[in-house]
Amino acid sequence: MTIVVGVITARQVLDSQAALRLVVVALCVAVAVGLPLAFPHDGGPTDVDRDIAAPIHTALDSHPGVYRALVIPSNGYILIPLLLAAACWFAYRGEWWRAATMLVVPELAVAINTWLLKPLWDRPLHDYLAYPSGHTVHLVAIATTFALLVDSARARAVVLTLAAVALFGAAVGMIGLGYHLPTDIVGGTAAAIAMVTVLCWAALRPSVRARSRH
Repeated sequence: MTIVVGVITARQVLDSQAALRLVVVALCVAVAVGLPLAFPHDGGPTDVDRDIAAPIHTALDSHPGVYRALVIPSNGYILIPLLLAAACWFAYRGEWWRAATMLVVPELAVAINTWLLKPLWDRPLHDYLAYPSGHTVHLVAIATTFALLVDSARARAVVLTLAAVALFGAAVGMIGLGYHLPTDIVGGTAAAIAMVTVLCWAALRPSVRARSRH
């Protein structure tokens, strides 16, 4: 009887987690797909972009070094070592499938964004396609992948908090330097969360099924 109750409880937990992830993915897809509907025909800034960017430029344009410092956490030379460190952490614990997932999922999300999503929405800025923001996708994808893979609630909370702070700072820096419009960053965040949630679910589904049988 205890075993049966335990199995039922485990399945209920898995079902609730699946439902929550489905809601998150649906909301993020709605944001990522809905934002471009408000873009001007030339892909320029929206009223929301201007409203968000104006106080940033007013406050910090006289200190461009602040912008450059704030964008550092979104650069590849910072993110790639963090990605490798996270994968090594799972490998050290003997969680080899999670280590592989940690390595593959964020980079796959970046590739999908670069080769599919950016050309799909075709929002030019300077000499590149800006929507969704690639730097944002990379940062958010790494943090979200780790949060979905790790079992420790404390580690998850710490990583997500640090990632949120880093993303906020990087967003201010990218907007101030003209690298991205605010909606590029919001769309990149939503796209990254949606892609990573689906990819991690697909990667971990076999192991979750195996554990639920036991």
